This record gives sequence, C-alpha cells and structure tokens, in this order.
Amino acid sequence: MTVNVPGPAEFLPSCPDAIVDLQTLEGAALVGGEWRYSDARVRETGFVAVGPDLGPSGPANRTYEVVPHAQAAGFDDTAWTVLAPPETQRRLSTGRVCFNWYRITVTLPDQVGDLDVAGATVVFETVIDDYAEVWVNGSQPLALGDAGGHVVGGFNAPNRVVLTQAALPGERFTIAVFGINGPISAAPANYIWMRTATLDFYAPSRAPLGAQVPVEIVPADPGHDTLGAIVPSGARLERVAGGFEFTEGPVWARDGALLFSSPNTNTIYRWAPAGAVTVFRPKSGYAGADIGRYAQPGSNGLTFDPDGRLTICQHGNRRVIRVEPHGNTTVLADRYDGKRLNSPNDLVYGSDGTLYFTDPPFGLPATFTDPKKELPFSGVFRVRDGTVSLVTAELAGPNGIALSPDGRHLYVGNWDPDRKIVMRYTLDGAGSVTAAEEFFDMTGAEGEDAIDGLKVDTAGNLYVCGPSGIWLLSPGGEHLGTLRLPESPHNLAWGDEDARTLYITALTSIYRIRLAIPGVRPD
Repeated sequence: MTVNVPGPAEFLPSCPDAIVDLQTLEGAALVGGEWRYSDARVRETGFVAVGPDLGPSGPANRTYEVVPHAQAAGFDDTAWTVLAPPETQRRLSTGRVCFNWYRITVTLPDQVGDLDVAGATVVFETVIDDYAEVWVNGSQPLALGDAGGHVVGGFNAPNRVVLTQAALPGERFTIAVFGINGPISAAPANYIWMRTATLDFYAPSRAPLGAQVPVEIVPADPGHDTLGAIVPSGARLERVAGGFEFTEGPVWARDGALLFSSPNTNTIYRWAPAGAVTVFRPKSGYAGADIGRYAQPGSNGLTFDPDGRLTICQHGNRRVIRVEPHGNTTVLADRYDGKRLNSPNDLVYGSDGTLYFTDPPFGLPATFTDPKKELPFSGVFRVRDGTVSLVTAELAGPNGIALSPDGRHLYVGNWDPDRKIVMRYTLDGAGSVTAAEEFFDMTGAEGEDAIDGLKVDTAGNLYVCGPSGIWLLSPGGEHLGTLRLPESPHNLAWGDEDARTLYITALTSIYRIRLAIPGVRPD
C-alpha cells in the first residue's frame, strides 16, 4: 500500500473565493498583465570541474547553459513577442528537447468578483506542458524536497506559488515561467504550451496556517501566576500538520521552515509556513537489510552547528552525523571506548562548537536487551575537537538535552518511568562537568509519559516534555505551570523570525503556540 506524505500536500488546494484567469483578455486586463514570450536555447559555456571540496573548484571544462537568463525581475523583455492571453495555449518553441520563457507582471486590483483583495492570500497556479519552473520578483527559493511550487511539479502537474498571504491592492508581482519539453531523455515529438495560468484568491478567513485546538494552561500556583508572563492568557494552540506515526527532533531552519524527524518511517520532513509538508531527507537513520526489525530506525534529534550545518542523531546507524554544504556527510560520533554507540537520541551545541548528545538504546530493536548493544550503560557524551568523551552514565534513559543561555549549565531529562528527573550539570570553560544536581523530579506526577525533549528560553526558563504535557520550570527549579495538549508532546523547537513561537512534535501532529518570551535556538 502506498502512503502519501502526511500533512497538506500543497497549499490551499480547495476552491478559491475568486479567480483571475490570465489566459483570457478580461482576466489579464483586470490585473494589468501582458504576456511576453521567448524561445530559449542551449549553448556551450566555460566552467570548472568538481574539486576536492565537492564544489566548483577543479580544472576548467566546457559545459552547457540555457539562455536567455530571464528570471530577474528587472530583465528587459521589451523585444520579446507579445502574446494575447489565449495565445499562451499555442504550441511553442522548437519541439523535441526545447525550452522557453513566459513573463507577465500583474498588479493586484481592489476587488475580484465579490472579494475585497486587501488581506487575501494570492496563489499563482500554472500547468505547463510538460514541466515548469516559476520565478516571482526574481526569486526562486529552493529547499530539499520541494516539488510543485517554484520548482518542477511533475509531468503536466500544477505549480502553485504563494505570491502573498496579506495582499495589498496595487501590489505588483513579476512572474517568469520557464517551460521545458519532456520527457527530456526521450526527445518528445511535441512542443511547449501553457494549459492553465490563474491567480487564485482566498479570503483571510479561508487561509489559516493552522487549526486551533484546545490547550489547558495550568499554573502550578493559581494564587501566584508567574506563568502568565510567559504564556499570554489569549495564547492559541494550533495544529499545523498531522497524519504522522510519531514525530521528534524539530529544529527551525534559516530558510524559515521547520525540519522534524519521523523515526518510525525513517524520514526527515520539512514543514513550510505556506502549509506544505515535503520529504526533506528519506532514509534519515538507516538503510540496512534488517530494517524490518526496527520500530524506530530513522533520525531523532536534529540541530544546527554554529556554522549552520544540520546535525542528525541516527538511530539505526547508531551515530551522529553532520551534513556538509555540498550534501556529503561527516560522522561526528559513532563509538566510545572502541564500542558502538546505542542509538543517539537528542543533541545540542555550545556556542564554541562543543556538541553534547544523549545515547539511550531506544532505537535498537530490543532496546536494553538487544544483542547488538555494546555499551553497558546509557551515556551523555561530549564531542570536542573530534574526541568523544563521556559526560555521565548515571541515567538509565537520558533523552532530551538543552543548554542554559549562558552555556554554564547542561540539562538532561531522564526517560525512566521509575525516575522521571531532570538533571543539571555545571560546565567549565572546557565543557567538562564540575557539579551535578537533581534539578527537578516528576516521578510522582500524573501521567504515564516520562521525560522527553527539553528547550530553554532567553530568560533561562526550561520547557520539558513530561507527564501530561509541557512543564515550565524557572531557572531556579520552580514549577511555573503546565501546558496540556491534545496528545503527548515529545520535543520542541523555537521558530519564526523572532523565536517566540514554540513548535511541538507529538505522536501524530505538529503544533505551535505563540509565547511572550523568545527562545534559544540554533542560529
């Protein structure tokens, strides 16, 4: 049975509130648009071969490019052919392996049909026979796993690009569509043409980024509600994606999207604020022949190092890896004292580049009794200057891990039903532990879950995925209150531009809630 990617496959696929058909005279006139067209051709050009760094640093070579480069917003297309809107359906270019460009600048009107445009979400949709790439105002944001937005959607598949989610009448967008005849490898005996080209308008109420769901905000001491300074009384919990088996390890990426792990399905997904969920990295933790034995073979914790490189805890491969700028990977840790690690779970970087990670056996098929388990303990480890060293082996199930904002304290949560504690370790300048203390004990708390992911905010408050929800603890270890969600939370990440939104991975869904204090995140 084939299972589709969970979450919304594309942004707002339902019927819009208003449409401007850019292939009609009336539609193009409404937005002041004029189609301009040019064939594109392949020409030989000079370049360099791949170098030892896997980038373009090798010896000179010859290769090919497609011209003109007409994606820029200010590109001069005045000498191009002007197409009447219906003529975009003409079969164009040279046939066989061929390429072309369509360009149009649209100005948002005050009203489309009965819809007031102000505040609306506007989506440009086109279907090019056979493939398309779309540039808007000279931009084509790229991310691993993207399909159907700015980049090729598939064979005669729609490209849907969000122009704005807060439309302003009079706002202008220059759209450049690069057409490709395909399949390229088969030199097809046909041409390029535009099947559809529209602007889809959705009223503000029709385009929410998430569905509001119930959340219970419970102060630890109703008579002294210090929780209100962190969680505003009107805070809304939203479900922004769903349909997963189990989600973990979220991290906010610099391109403004959330990456998160699905350990059970061996995948890293990417959720973009426009609403789409795509596969960012398949086979994220394991590709062994015996993968059928594993309940959680995939990646778990994700973070970025100080240089912005994604770092991944891999359950099945039993290691921590870093993804380099050209896509190759570096193994940061896979053994300690000559023995293979258990299944690295969560991780955090210090500002000096020191990496700390937890290593319980939860990713092994038989966990603590797995015959392939080599270490006799579950450790918390440090990686510094390429050396893996043990921080502590005192916890049965070290899981979530976080650093205080000043980097002086390392927090570790223990996934152990009989000892649900958060430990705090004091670090010296070299990252070594100088003191250890039991920071908070949840063992007697209501709820079956133990302790999973941890995060801190810029004020030093600790957010703990624990029994019955997310526990908020002050820097001094005082329980401030609990956020009770529709399902058990498993890890956390700070997101959005100002890092005030807490993104939460749970069993089947991704949630978010807007808080008053910004968090500490790997920037």
